[in-house]
Amino acid sequence: MEGPGSFTIFAPSNEAWASLPAEVLDSLVSNVNIELLNALRYHMVDRRVLTDELKHGMALTSMYQNSNIQIHHYPNGIITVNCARLLKADHHATNGVVHLIDKVISTITNNIQQIIEIEDTFETLRAAVAASGLNTVLEGDGQFTLLAPTNEAFEKIPAETLNRILGDPEALRDLLNNHILKSAMCAEAIIAGVSMETLGGTTLEVGCSGDMLTINGKAIISNKDILATNGVIHFIDELLIPDSAKTLFELAAESDVSTAVDLFRQAGLGTHLSGNERVTLLAPLNSVFKDGTPRLDAQTRSLLLNHIVKDQVASKYLYHGQTLDTLGGKKLRVFVYRNSLCIENSCIAAHDKRGRYGSLFTMDRMLTPPMGTVMDILKGDSRFSMLVAAIQSAGLTETLNREGVYTVFAPTNEAFQAMPPEELNKLLGNAKELANILKYHVGDEILVSGGIGALVRLKSLQGDKLEVSSKNNVVNVNKEPVAEADIMATNGVVHVITTILQPPANRPQERGDELADSALEIFKQASAFSRASQRSVRLAPVYQRLLERMKH
Repeated sequence: MEGPGSFTIFAPSNEAWASLPAEVLDSLVSNVNIELLNALRYHMVDRRVLTDELKHGMALTSMYQNSNIQIHHYPNGIITVNCARLLKADHHATNGVVHLIDKVISTITNNIQQIIEIEDTFETLRAAVAASGLNTVLEGDGQFTLLAPTNEAFEKIPAETLNRILGDPEALRDLLNNHILKSAMCAEAIIAGVSMETLGGTTLEVGCSGDMLTINGKAIISNKDILATNGVIHFIDELLIPDSAKTLFELAAESDVSTAVDLFRQAGLGTHLSGNERVTLLAPLNSVFKDGTPRLDAQTRSLLLNHIVKDQVASKYLYHGQTLDTLGGKKLRVFVYRNSLCIENSCIAAHDKRGRYGSLFTMDRMLTPPMGTVMDILKGDSRFSMLVAAIQSAGLTETLNREGVYTVFAPTNEAFQAMPPEELNKLLGNAKELANILKYHVGDEILVSGGIGALVRLKSLQGDKLEVSSKNNVVNVNKEPVAEADIMATNGVVHVITTILQPPANRPQERGDELADSALEIFKQASAFSRASQRSVRLAPVYQRLLERMKH
């Protein structure tokens, strides 16, 4: 080190030597001429290597038996040498360069698979890797990070869950792939706030708790930076089970739908949520049941069955007008709006989770399947007896009974009774005018409350548009509040209102003969304001002729 030549030494700091385990330090000191000499030679390269040459994933040949030193240069600027962090770089000397590192590094001889086979604490992991066939990946070429679950990690999960996963090759492979990162990540380079992609395509969220790194919110790394020829191993004492290896019950346990899932269990529908049946669960949020859960009877059980779709679907592939078959025998319609995706009256409130056999959709309310046509619903509700009579009188019964996509703002009897008697009698006696008014209450597409944004202009069967808005969970149509929303029908949806809606032409302030300014006055004002136009030799005669024509 004092002689001629050109060398690089990765020099451990005093703290690095002090942090060595006592037995390692003793073995080095007790055999200075072999062990310590070889250890130091492994920290050296027989040429000058500056930091700008240290590239991610490269291997440098050391002066100890030409053994490789693994270099990682991460996007955040951190450089590691066999996972020891480079503290101070490029100290130039007459015969080389010195880089200060924070650990004493040791030779790497085994691949990841060989380390798993040697370590006693990986007995269960060893069996799982063998059963999944992933040993070929872990002993092959590449640079991986294995977040290796210890025996203790496997013991923490229920035996039933563990046995189910170990006995299911696909779930087992998904589980193990969720513990393997696509690149070698030394602990020094794992920084809070980043996401790491696994071999299975999932992402793990890295955070911190005090001075401990957390993965998906848990401080579970118990031993770090065990280097292998094809990557690095960190011991973890808790399993990272991906959604794709979970049952619907297990997915729901970590979601805000536990109350609904308890209801399914109590109704004797648990086998659909824990077996190998391909289904999608439409589970209402816990907040839906803040006032209590429905009484468990035959009707409720039937309703719950209609919250289980017969196939395992993903929300991103649903399309407007699609129908989904339920275990209860109903067909549910899908409505895709600008900012929401709804199934009947219930809209998706969170990203869906895809489990081993079942998918979980978090819904914003209990779903109510359609029970008949719009006309059936109106006839079956005594609040609408006057509306039903009016519809029959206007000849619209067939329209509201046939297939279609209608949004009906249904006035109650009180809405009709609130009209002046003369006006009501006049309306009911004029079939054409009555049909015109009633058609104005019917939109030409299905609009459920969850699909209404700040303002939706809904075209009516009469031709004019209805202005529908939603604020603080209250729906308004033409600024009138809806008393009850989302009564689902096979050919539409009914919203209950307590006033009669008037088309624009029937509103006094909007009639053409009562406008504040006539078209002539507006034209005069526009002409007066346009001095340039009046001065224009070319435009002035045109204005004059137009004014004369409008006077006549």
